[in-house]
Amino acid sequence: MKLAWILWLSQMLPQPAADSLCLSTTVYLEARDQSVRGQQAVAEVALRRRDSGLWGNNVCSVVTAPKQFAPTLVSRQTRLGNSEAWAEAVTVALEAERNWALPPGKRKEIVPGASHFMAHAIAAPSWRNAYQVATIGDHTFLRVQKLKPRRG
Repeated sequence: MKLAWILWLSQMLPQPAADSLCLSTTVYLEARDQSVRGQQAVAEVALRRRDSGLWGNNVCSVVTAPKQFAPTLVSRQTRLGNSEAWAEAVTVALEAERNWALPPGKRKEIVPGASHFMAHAIAAPSWRNAYQVATIGDHTFLRVQKLKPRRG
């Protein structure tokens, strides 16, 4: 499947199915070569950003905000061709959504407070010196800003 098709489909699906597809796609593109824990951490950052409302009101708008996550950084012609990695990304995304639906005190947080992450091999953003929450695989998770859930 091509990324362009997945992004089109996400616009046609109702919520919450669209968000699950967008989160799965992001986990696949950002972390398919990482451990399950690393994939969970990527999903957690996207869900934390959704809750803040700063990048959009749903996961699809968060992960397609310009220059934030892989869906806007790689070619729309990119093929998601590794079916085993896709299946794992879907599982991780769905589990992350279930976990994140719990009250904040009951959630299992992999990278508490992380609002950003970077892959060392391809990124050197201006905020790379922010507070480092964790390094998992070749990704560093950072708290660049404190994100609070939006009100109402």
